[in-house]
Amino acid sequence: MSRVSVPCHVKGTVALQVGDVRTSQGRPGVLVIDVTFPSVAPFELQEIMFKNYYTAFLTIRVRQHTSTHTPAKWVTCLRDFCLMPDPHSEEGAQEYVSLFKHQMLCDMAQVLELRLILRQPSPLWLSFTVEELQIFQQGPKSPSMTFPKWLSHPVPCEQPTPLLEGLPDPSRVSSEVQQMWALTEMIRASHTSTRIGRFDVDGCYDLNLLSYT
Repeated sequence: MSRVSVPCHVKGTVALQVGDVRTSQGRPGVLVIDVTFPSVAPFELQEIMFKNYYTAFLTIRVRQHTSTHTPAKWVTCLRDFCLMPDPHSEEGAQEYVSLFKHQMLCDMAQVLELRLILRQPSPLWLSFTVEELQIFQQGPKSPSMTFPKWLSHPVPCEQPTPLLEGLPDPSRVSSEVQQMWALTEMIRASHTSTRIGRFDVDGCYDLNLLSYT
């Protein structure tokens, strides 16, 4: 399935403080990132792709257009998706992640705005976020290919004339050839191999032998 990138505007992160904000112990454990699409009509989201940066869990909410008479509403389409199996170790901390439409909890049609809620409960990392965020929608469908009528309904080809028409039966020819071969072998076996001598004796001819011939 083809896809096309959707131009979007990623707003700055908003930190939700965890702990006492008046002391150094307090640190932001939750970040909120809003993504808007000012130059795009409501669309059907196919994929979200980004590079993680030490975010442990991700929740996504989507604002969808319903109708002209009712205001758009926010719904949660992904809840606490795990990006780091252990928030205290670096596994998955800087991986590329792709989230597809079939992984979402709701229909992703008529999207107007996205809200990413990032969580990192571990105090080991000074900062966390997502980078290189890209949103994709389904691309235009390929035009259906039409075939000529003669290709769709080919004319049945004529049956070629059998090449063996007018020739003798192969089995009969084979039988006759075998009989001829057997006869030849019999003649060859009965043929004498005695060599007929010459009339000359020690390089000379005997007149008496010649007279008998």
